[in-house]
Amino acid sequence: MRSGIHPVSRPVVFRDRAAGFHLLTRSTLDAKGTVEWEDGSTYPVVDVDISSASHPFYTGTSRVVDTAGRVERFERRYGRSAGVRS
Repeated sequence: MRSGIHPVSRPVVFRDRAAGFHLLTRSTLDAKGTVEWEDGSTYPVVDVDISSASHPFYTGTSRVVDTAGRVERFERRYGRSAGVRS
């Protein structure tokens, strides 16, 4: 690798405040805040909105979409054509 063209990779804590999930990994992101990790060292911290601990795909808590209600509301609003049956 050529020297001087790659960003510096360092340990960074990614924190999902909604789920209370913390992950220490290496990253090139610049972080403004710091946090003390379990080993007693201080690391830069990046707050994320969603992680594997809070994402519905990974947690299995996906929302049920009311498709029947949407179809009925559409038919009420725009009406159903006579003779057209699905």
